[in-house]
Amino acid sequence: MDPYAPDGMSTAQVAAVRRSLTSGRSALTRRSLLRAGGAGALALGGSAVLSACGIPPAGREGGAESSDDRSAEEKTVAFSNWTEYMDVSEDEKSRPTLAGFTRRTGIKVKYTEDINDNVEFFGKIQPQLSAGQDTGRDLICVTDWLAARMIRLGWVQRLDASLLPHAYARLSAQFRTPDWDPGRAYSYPWTGISTVIAYNTKATGGKKVDSVAQLLDDPALKGRVGFLTEMRDTIGMTLLDLGRDPADFTDAEYDEAIGRLQKGVDKKQIRRFTGNDYTSDLGKGDLAACLAWAGDVIQLQADNPDIAYAIPAAGYITSTDNLLVPAGAGHRSNATRLIDYYYEPPVAARLAAYINYVCPVDGVAGELAKIDPALAANTLILPDKEMAARSHAFRSLTSEEEKAYEEKFARLIGA
Repeated sequence: MDPYAPDGMSTAQVAAVRRSLTSGRSALTRRSLLRAGGAGALALGGSAVLSACGIPPAGREGGAESSDDRSAEEKTVAFSNWTEYMDVSEDEKSRPTLAGFTRRTGIKVKYTEDINDNVEFFGKIQPQLSAGQDTGRDLICVTDWLAARMIRLGWVQRLDASLLPHAYARLSAQFRTPDWDPGRAYSYPWTGISTVIAYNTKATGGKKVDSVAQLLDDPALKGRVGFLTEMRDTIGMTLLDLGRDPADFTDAEYDEAIGRLQKGVDKKQIRRFTGNDYTSDLGKGDLAACLAWAGDVIQLQADNPDIAYAIPAAGYITSTDNLLVPAGAGHRSNATRLIDYYYEPPVAARLAAYINYVCPVDGVAGELAKIDPALAANTLILPDKEMAARSHAFRSLTSEEEKAYEEKFARLIGA
């Protein structure tokens, strides 16, 4: 099956998939020098891609019935994750947090880095899921739009809350109530992914750039501004700047955001719409300011003291990568215990220190400071209350909305 086949998809939707895979958040592995902060999320939402794979629309809300759980008899758990998304020892011969889990519980973890992007991975497991079979994986990590779709299809097992005392108590408030899994009955975040404004202080003459309005209207930035080719990030940030809620907007408000950006294109304020390649232009100063993914900013700042970032007063867009137990998995309890383990502060801190993404676990600052005080103070990794309060998620879209919105966005960016 070709997951990018145009059957059932508009030209704009196919283009959105290809953009993301070649230059967007799907294009880089987790610890590339300038890795993208989007954790493999496609610009195209789940419904259109999955329908292109011949997967029926979601027919019911809620997760799968629990499979026969062999956790008590079989002390093992199979965990599929993204490349370079787990802490590794200095000699690169072990994974310390996974080893610690096995020492404590006796449960061996079969850890596989076999997720490169959401669509490709889903293509691997969809045949078994649709047939009601075990995928061979007890725990997977996918981006929010795909997690939402799998839950709606009934292809995810409900988690046993009694095995999640740390996760329940320590999940950050900003991640507790996504519209696709309110209360986190079926999923828990592995990491958060933030979209912020980055700027090169040398290129701006020392001026701070801290709003989408400034990106679009400041004459000193004309021709040196970048927005992202990922629709949810660019439109979401623009909606916020217009005083609209990305979690609850209308077609008219979406069109208002498109129109606002179109003016920036027409007057040549916007230099271009970019994927992850903005990092080079920003570093050189060809882009004075742009929308950026927080994971990139941390890496850029390590090499270039001129790079700064700002969280707009209007807020910023956050998405998540999420842990799920697929339908048919035979070790649900073991997988759930592993989820909870990563919500213990010392473990969460060790992971955050290695991968540098937003940590979804409250109360880890002290533990992270023992490892690296600078990381503990970095609000791109541990958002403080003020920053967390500005976080917003882009709402789930219907198939019809997805098609219409991607077509309008493709016209805007000239794709």
